[in-house]
Amino acid sequence: MNTFCKEVNYRADGSEKVMRNHKVKVTLESNSGRNQRFKDCVNGKEMTRNQFVKEIKKGNYDGYYVRKINDIDTPVSKPDGKTNNNLG
Repeated sequence: MNTFCKEVNYRADGSEKVMRNHKVKVTLESNSGRNQRFKDCVNGKEMTRNQFVKEIKKGNYDGYYVRKINDIDTPVSKPDGKTNNNLG
């Protein structure tokens, strides 16, 4: 079973952004580029940024951590030296 997403997502302005393979993919980003909605490609669960942050803090997504960016909790993938598997 393929547990990665390889799909297109849409920015707030409606433009398309082609995604690479991810276990969690960004499905919506704001005009400023902030990731707003996410989809877990393993179980199909869709989450807002706040829901994803809570799940990460609970320890449910060990490949991700939360950074404070412009005073907003923001999910980010843990660095592993690869650029082709970052949240996009």
